Amino acid sequence: MRIDLHTHSAVSDGTDTPAELLAAAVAAGLDVVALTDHDTTDGWDVVRAARPTGLTVVPGMELSCRWFPAEGAPISVHLLAYLFDPLAPELAAERARLRAERLTRGERIVTALVADGYRVSWADIVERSAGGVVGRPHVARALVAAGVVASIDEAFAGPLHHTSPYYVAKADTDVLDGIALVRAAGGVPVFAHGLARARGRVVGDDAMAAMAAAGLLGLEVDHPDHVDADRVHLRGLAADLGLLTTGSSDYHGTNKRTPIGACTTDPAQFERLLAAGTGSAPFAD
Repeated sequence: MRIDLHTHSAVSDGTDTPAELLAAAVAAGLDVVALTDHDTTDGWDVVRAARPTGLTVVPGMELSCRWFPAEGAPISVHLLAYLFDPLAPELAAERARLRAERLTRGERIVTALVADGYRVSWADIVERSAGGVVGRPHVARALVAAGVVASIDEAFAGPLHHTSPYYVAKADTDVLDGIALVRAAGGVPVFAHGLARARGRVVGDDAMAAMAAAGLLGLEVDHPDHVDADRVHLRGLAADLGLLTTGSSDYHGTNKRTPIGACTTDPAQFERLLAAGTGSAPFAD
């Protein structure tokens, strides 16, 4: 059984429609795929209706969070949430706040770029998002279309990098609060790509232990941005903390080079995840 528990559609910052994402999953030989768009469940009904026979779809979301260390600046982290109740009011309110925060942030980035002569338009970016959760990848695609940069990677290495003067931080959820919200909604919180150092600062084992104490249920171990030594370390840490482990591609369509199914989850670990989720159920035959 091949299981990929972290993918994104055009409902957030991927390039495939939810139906196209499912087709890509089938073409890659997946048996199970999770839809985990950023801060939204808007793709759930679409994948439920479009799901081909034989493919199990796990409803999920990737929640934008922050870890607040005792000393130093907050660290951006992401929390994968599976099988929660999408109507749980507190979690629904928080993801609505995060979507609004992303929209405001994107507009501020574009306003600064335009002021310095970059040929991009906020109205065009919003229109091309087709109702999706607007984020930096949408701005990156606009910069490519305008000929400012040659690729999305170049956009993120330049004007959209976190050290760029155009970068704007989001007011993300405290990750301990995020864990509590997901658990209260019957969901399964899993810490996403925790040692992906290429993305910026990462948290230490103490932070992951604190998350486990707050109700975290899993660590994403096998991820394209984790080197082998990090995977070994995270697997050992998960065992020490009693957490389940997942593997996934973090697929974004053409926004990233990693193909769907590049990393997968062990079926026994998937069964642990299913047993822990009570807020919703997989879409399956």
